[in-house]
Amino acid sequence: MNKSSHKLIHLDKHSQNGFALVMLLVFSSIFVILLVAASGYVVSQAKVTNYKIREQKALEIAESGITYYRWHLAHVTDDFTDGTGEPGPYIHDYYDINGNLIGEFSLSIVPPESGSTIVTIESTGYLLEYPDIKRTIALQLGNPSFSSYAVVANDEMRFGTGTEIWGPVHSNDGIRFDGYAHNVISSTRDQYNDPDHGGGDEFGVHTHVSPTDPLPPNDPPNRPDVFGAGRLFPVAPVDFDGITADLADLKTRAIDNGVYLGESGAQGYHIKFNPDDTMDITRVTSQSQCNYRWWFWWFSYSNIWSIGNESSFTYESQSSIGLPMPTNQIIFVEDDVWVDGQIDGQRVTLIAAREPLVSGDATIIFNNDLEYTNYDGTDAIGLIAQTDISVGFYSEDNLRVDASVIAQKGRVGRYYYANRSGYPQNPANCADYVYRDTLTLFGSLASNNRYGFAYTDGTGYQFRNLNFDSNLFYAPPPNFPTLGEYSIISWEEK
Repeated sequence: MNKSSHKLIHLDKHSQNGFALVMLLVFSSIFVILLVAASGYVVSQAKVTNYKIREQKALEIAESGITYYRWHLAHVTDDFTDGTGEPGPYIHDYYDINGNLIGEFSLSIVPPESGSTIVTIESTGYLLEYPDIKRTIALQLGNPSFSSYAVVANDEMRFGTGTEIWGPVHSNDGIRFDGYAHNVISSTRDQYNDPDHGGGDEFGVHTHVSPTDPLPPNDPPNRPDVFGAGRLFPVAPVDFDGITADLADLKTRAIDNGVYLGESGAQGYHIKFNPDDTMDITRVTSQSQCNYRWWFWWFSYSNIWSIGNESSFTYESQSSIGLPMPTNQIIFVEDDVWVDGQIDGQRVTLIAAREPLVSGDATIIFNNDLEYTNYDGTDAIGLIAQTDISVGFYSEDNLRVDASVIAQKGRVGRYYYANRSGYPQNPANCADYVYRDTLTLFGSLASNNRYGFAYTDGTGYQFRNLNFDSNLFYAPPPNFPTLGEYSIISWEEK
């Protein structure tokens, strides 16, 4: 081999070594770059993970604030100041499972507006170590009232064939339902002996629409032809006795900033609502009569509950005629009350209750129309009687009542007036009033005892329409008795 070829070989080896070194440097640089990038990514992800952990912890703290205030409202349903009587926000410490103080939650409470039971709670949670990382939850709770039911009773109920009802129905006893229900029918009883049937215990909510429900201990069948939204039993009872405490509160409110009427010294009061935001109040000085002859003797219908004579009076230095509606929309009367008229854009609650509130016996009577002007939830009337909500003898042939009514210890209905129209009457033909045509109730009905406006001999109202006002579910009449348990309407993170 000559020198030139040897030199070429020598140069080729050096070139290869140099190329390898360059490639090593290139790959080393790439590796370093990737390593630095990976390290940065890991550090970045660690920061993101730690931030998310702290965010999640802040959310858990905010949720604990929501849980706390739901517990608080379960014990004090009308306290929206966290027991302080002062405006918020309300700050509470948050401890971990080991008892270490690690964070706080801040509560803002928006109480219900007038005519509503909806309360809004905002809870903001954060860690003390990272106070800038905050999470906020907004919760809306509603406290259903007695007006949340189309019908609620403390006694057995029966709904006959042809009945169609839209709102929820509940009884603390049993229910026989032979119509069609668009909403849930519920009972506190698992089973009971239906007095209208008498054939052994039946389901707490049952039907005799063919095919008749089987008897317990069989399982209740699915009956969508009767119970469109289903039936529930047994469920918790509705507390009618608790209304007594509400009466005491309503009396105080009426005395402070409403209209309060003591005993009339006569038969009771007549209150007529006017659409111009006024009302006419009179004392009922006598009731009408209807006398009939049976053979050779004359008799008078009892429990006639119809106004004969009435007179105005002075109320707090002004006439009882054209009296402005009360500022706080509460009227409390310690006597019997006749009520009728029309409201327009008003919300009012009328109570008839005598002392002692736990055992008084005041009654509310409607014989003439009591109507809303607006049916979009703007207008609302609540009627609460210690004993009965009654329709009297001289009532309209087609009677309409727009209201949520509660008969705490009595019943909602019409008294029984026997058919005596075939005998001479005084005044003439007065006994024709034992038969009435149509009664329409728009609102809700709560009755301690079994309600009813008609009787098996055909007397009373031939047609009864019970229409549920769904606007009243979370927007009842002012300070209307509630059921005491808040339910969630909405939950969202802000």
